[in-house]
Amino acid sequence: MTDDPLALARETMLKRHLGGRDISDPRVLDAMRRVPREEFVPEAYRDAAYDDRALGIGCGQTISQPYVVAAIAQACCLNGSEHVLDVGTGSGYQAAVLAELAASVVTIERHGELSRHAAATLDRLGYKNILCVVGDGTLGYAPEAPYDAIVAAAATLEIPPALFEQLRDGGRMVLPLGGFDDQVLYAIRKHGAKSQMMPLFPCRFVPLVPEDAEGRMQNEE
Repeated sequence: MTDDPLALARETMLKRHLGGRDISDPRVLDAMRRVPREEFVPEAYRDAAYDDRALGIGCGQTISQPYVVAAIAQACCLNGSEHVLDVGTGSGYQAAVLAELAASVVTIERHGELSRHAAATLDRLGYKNILCVVGDGTLGYAPEAPYDAIVAAAATLEIPPALFEQLRDGGRMVLPLGGFDDQVLYAIRKHGAKSQMMPLFPCRFVPLVPEDAEGRMQNEE
Protein backbone atom coordinates (compact mmCIF):
# COMPACT_ATOMS: atom_id res chain seq x y z
CA MET A 1 0.00 0.00 0.00
CA THR A 2 1.50 3.34 -1.04
CA ASP A 3 1.62 6.45 1.14
CA ASP A 4 1.81 8.71 -1.93
CA PRO A 5 -1.34 10.88 -1.75
CA LEU A 6 -1.45 11.35 -5.54
CA ALA A 7 -1.17 7.60 -6.14
CA LEU A 8 -3.99 7.02 -3.66
CA ALA A 9 -6.08 9.73 -5.34
CA ARG A 10 -5.43 8.09 -8.73
CA GLU A 11 -6.70 4.72 -7.46
CA THR A 12 -9.76 6.41 -5.97
CA MET A 13 -10.43 8.04 -9.33
CA LEU A 14 -10.18 4.68 -11.09
CA LYS A 15 -12.47 2.85 -8.67
CA ARG A 16 -15.04 5.55 -7.93
CA HIS A 17 -15.22 7.90 -10.92
CA LEU A 18 -14.34 5.49 -13.75
CA GLY A 19 -14.87 1.82 -12.85
CA GLY A 20 -17.64 2.85 -10.47
CA ARG A 21 -19.53 4.34 -13.41
CA ASP A 22 -19.51 2.89 -16.93
CA ILE A 23 -15.83 2.79 -17.87
CA SER A 24 -15.30 -0.95 -18.26
CA ASP A 25 -12.62 -1.32 -20.96
CA PRO A 26 -9.56 -2.69 -19.10
CA ARG A 27 -7.17 -1.10 -21.61
CA VAL A 28 -8.70 2.33 -20.97
CA LEU A 29 -8.55 1.85 -17.20
CA ASP A 30 -4.89 0.78 -17.45
CA ALA A 31 -4.11 3.82 -19.61
CA MET A 32 -5.77 6.14 -17.10
CA ARG A 33 -3.70 4.54 -14.35
CA ARG A 34 -0.42 4.93 -16.29
CA VAL A 35 -0.80 8.57 -17.34
CA PRO A 36 0.13 10.94 -14.48
CA ARG A 37 -2.55 13.66 -14.66
CA GLU A 38 -0.67 15.76 -12.12
CA GLU A 39 1.99 16.40 -14.77
CA PHE A 40 -0.59 18.05 -17.05
CA VAL A 41 -2.19 20.51 -14.62
CA PRO A 42 -0.83 23.81 -13.29
CA GLU A 43 1.16 23.48 -10.06
CA ALA A 44 -1.58 25.25 -8.12
CA TYR A 45 -4.00 22.42 -9.01
CA ARG A 46 -1.59 19.53 -8.47
CA ASP A 47 -3.32 18.31 -5.31
CA ALA A 48 -6.65 18.30 -7.19
CA ALA A 49 -5.26 16.43 -10.22
CA TYR A 50 -7.45 13.35 -9.67
CA ASP A 51 -10.65 15.15 -8.73
CA ASP A 52 -13.33 14.34 -11.29
CA ARG A 53 -13.60 17.89 -12.61
CA ALA A 54 -12.19 20.11 -15.30
CA LEU A 55 -9.31 22.41 -14.34
CA GLY A 56 -8.11 25.63 -15.94
CA ILE A 57 -4.84 25.48 -17.89
CA GLY A 58 -4.65 29.01 -19.31
CA CYS A 59 -5.67 30.63 -22.62
CA GLY A 60 -9.30 30.18 -21.61
CA GLN A 61 -8.95 26.38 -21.93
CA THR A 62 -9.39 23.47 -19.52
CA ILE A 63 -8.18 19.94 -18.98
CA SER A 64 -11.29 17.75 -19.12
CA GLN A 65 -12.44 15.77 -16.11
CA PRO A 66 -10.99 12.24 -15.97
CA TYR A 67 -14.35 10.56 -16.60
CA VAL A 68 -14.85 12.47 -19.86
CA VAL A 69 -11.31 11.67 -21.04
CA ALA A 70 -11.86 7.98 -20.29
CA ALA A 71 -15.32 7.96 -21.91
CA ILE A 72 -13.94 9.51 -25.10
CA ALA A 73 -11.13 6.97 -25.21
CA GLN A 74 -13.50 4.06 -24.57
CA ALA A 75 -15.89 5.21 -27.31
CA CYS A 76 -13.03 5.09 -29.83
CA CYS A 77 -12.77 1.28 -29.35
CA LEU A 78 -8.99 1.31 -29.93
CA ASN A 79 -7.00 -1.93 -30.14
CA GLY A 80 -3.46 -0.51 -30.37
CA SER A 81 -2.97 -0.38 -34.13
CA GLU A 82 -4.76 2.90 -34.92
CA HIS A 83 -3.65 6.32 -36.15
CA VAL A 84 -5.62 8.95 -34.20
CA LEU A 85 -6.25 12.69 -34.54
CA ASP A 86 -6.82 14.61 -31.29
CA VAL A 87 -8.39 18.04 -31.90
CA GLY A 88 -7.69 20.51 -29.10
CA THR A 89 -4.42 19.48 -27.46
CA GLY A 90 -4.87 21.68 -24.41
CA SER A 91 -2.61 20.24 -21.72
CA GLY A 92 -1.80 17.11 -23.74
CA TYR A 93 -3.52 14.76 -21.27
CA GLN A 94 -6.06 13.33 -23.71
CA ALA A 95 -3.30 12.83 -26.29
CA ALA A 96 -1.23 10.91 -23.72
CA VAL A 97 -4.15 8.61 -22.86
CA LEU A 98 -4.80 7.99 -26.56
CA ALA A 99 -1.09 7.31 -27.15
CA GLU A 100 -1.29 4.52 -24.55
CA LEU A 101 -4.11 2.94 -26.55
CA ALA A 102 -3.18 3.57 -30.21
CA ALA A 103 -0.10 3.24 -32.43
CA SER A 104 0.22 6.96 -33.17
CA VAL A 105 -1.49 10.25 -32.32
CA VAL A 106 -1.53 13.63 -34.05
CA THR A 107 -2.75 16.38 -31.74
CA ILE A 108 -3.62 19.86 -33.00
CA GLU A 109 -4.03 23.06 -30.98
CA ARG A 110 -4.69 26.65 -32.12
CA HIS A 111 -2.90 28.19 -29.11
CA GLY A 112 0.83 27.96 -29.78
CA GLU A 113 1.68 28.49 -26.10
CA LEU A 114 -0.44 25.52 -25.03
CA SER A 115 0.88 23.32 -27.84
CA ARG A 116 4.50 24.03 -26.94
CA HIS A 117 3.90 23.39 -23.25
CA ALA A 118 2.04 20.14 -23.99
CA ALA A 119 4.79 18.99 -26.36
CA ALA A 120 7.43 19.61 -23.68
CA THR A 121 5.41 17.68 -21.09
CA LEU A 122 4.80 14.74 -23.44
CA ASP A 123 8.46 14.64 -24.42
CA ARG A 124 9.56 14.72 -20.77
CA LEU A 125 7.24 11.78 -20.03
CA GLY A 126 8.74 9.78 -22.90
CA TYR A 127 5.90 9.77 -25.44
CA LYS A 128 7.44 9.18 -28.88
CA ASN A 129 4.27 8.36 -30.81
CA ILE A 130 2.63 11.81 -30.54
CA LEU A 131 3.00 14.63 -33.09
CA CYS A 132 2.00 18.08 -31.77
CA VAL A 133 0.78 20.57 -34.39
CA VAL A 134 -0.29 24.22 -34.10
CA GLY A 135 -3.25 24.96 -36.34
CA ASP A 136 -6.98 25.25 -36.91
CA GLY A 137 -8.61 22.17 -35.44
CA THR A 138 -11.70 22.53 -37.61
CA LEU A 139 -9.47 21.80 -40.61
CA GLY A 140 -7.87 18.72 -39.07
CA TYR A 141 -4.37 17.89 -40.26
CA ALA A 142 -4.43 16.61 -43.83
CA PRO A 143 -0.71 15.68 -44.14
CA GLU A 144 -1.23 12.77 -41.69
CA ALA A 145 -4.70 11.70 -42.88
CA PRO A 146 -6.57 9.40 -43.03
CA TYR A 147 -7.22 8.65 -39.36
CA ASP A 148 -8.79 5.58 -37.82
CA ALA A 149 -10.27 7.72 -35.05
CA ILE A 150 -10.74 11.43 -34.43
CA VAL A 151 -11.61 13.02 -31.09
CA ALA A 152 -12.35 16.65 -30.27
CA ALA A 153 -12.23 18.40 -26.91
CA ALA A 154 -14.28 21.37 -28.09
CA ALA A 155 -17.91 21.69 -29.14
CA THR A 156 -19.29 22.54 -32.57
CA LEU A 157 -22.81 22.82 -33.98
CA GLU A 158 -22.06 20.30 -36.73
CA ILE A 159 -19.29 17.91 -37.73
CA PRO A 160 -16.56 19.94 -39.49
CA PRO A 161 -16.44 18.66 -43.10
CA ALA A 162 -12.63 18.46 -43.11
CA LEU A 163 -12.63 16.17 -40.08
CA PHE A 164 -15.23 13.86 -41.60
CA GLU A 165 -13.24 13.74 -44.84
CA GLN A 166 -10.01 12.85 -43.01
CA LEU A 167 -11.67 10.00 -41.09
CA ARG A 168 -11.08 6.60 -42.64
CA ASP A 169 -14.18 4.76 -43.85
CA GLY A 170 -15.36 2.66 -40.93
CA GLY A 171 -13.50 4.93 -38.51
CA ARG A 172 -14.89 6.48 -35.35
CA MET A 173 -15.21 10.11 -34.32
CA VAL A 174 -16.03 11.26 -30.78
CA LEU A 175 -16.92 14.92 -30.27
CA PRO A 176 -19.42 17.20 -28.54
CA LEU A 177 -22.15 18.74 -30.69
CA GLY A 178 -24.37 21.66 -29.75
CA GLY A 179 -24.34 25.22 -28.46
CA PHE A 180 -23.01 26.51 -25.16
CA ASP A 181 -25.88 25.20 -23.03
CA ASP A 182 -27.06 22.13 -24.93
CA GLN A 183 -24.05 19.99 -25.81
CA VAL A 184 -24.10 16.21 -26.15
CA LEU A 185 -21.06 14.00 -26.63
CA TYR A 186 -21.52 11.76 -29.68
CA ALA A 187 -19.78 8.63 -30.92
CA ILE A 188 -19.93 8.64 -34.72
CA ARG A 189 -19.12 5.80 -37.11
CA LYS A 190 -18.35 6.69 -40.73
CA HIS A 191 -20.00 4.64 -43.47
CA GLY A 192 -19.01 6.14 -46.81
CA ALA A 193 -20.64 9.55 -47.15
CA LYS A 194 -23.00 8.79 -44.25
CA SER A 195 -22.55 8.44 -40.52
CA GLN A 196 -24.10 6.49 -37.69
CA MET A 197 -24.45 8.73 -34.63
CA MET A 198 -24.87 7.56 -31.03
CA PRO A 199 -25.39 10.09 -28.24
CA LEU A 200 -23.36 9.34 -25.12
CA PHE A 201 -24.19 11.98 -22.49
CA PRO A 202 -24.71 15.74 -22.00
CA CYS A 203 -21.46 17.66 -21.58
CA ARG A 204 -19.93 21.13 -21.42
CA PHE A 205 -16.88 21.96 -23.55
CA VAL A 206 -15.31 25.18 -24.78
CA PRO A 207 -16.30 25.99 -28.40
CA LEU A 208 -14.31 24.73 -31.37
CA VAL A 209 -13.25 28.06 -32.88
CA PRO A 210 -12.00 28.27 -36.48
CA GLU A 211 -8.85 30.36 -36.95
CA ASP A 212 -10.60 32.87 -39.23
CA ALA A 213 -13.39 33.36 -36.69
CA GLU A 214 -10.81 34.09 -33.99
CA GLY A 215 -9.23 36.66 -36.27
CA ARG A 216 -12.58 38.34 -36.87
CA MET A 217 -13.29 38.48 -33.13
CA GLN A 218 -9.89 40.06 -32.44
CA ASN A 219 -10.45 42.65 -35.15
CA GLU A 220 -13.82 43.57 -33.70
CA GLU A 221 -12.46 44.21 -30.20
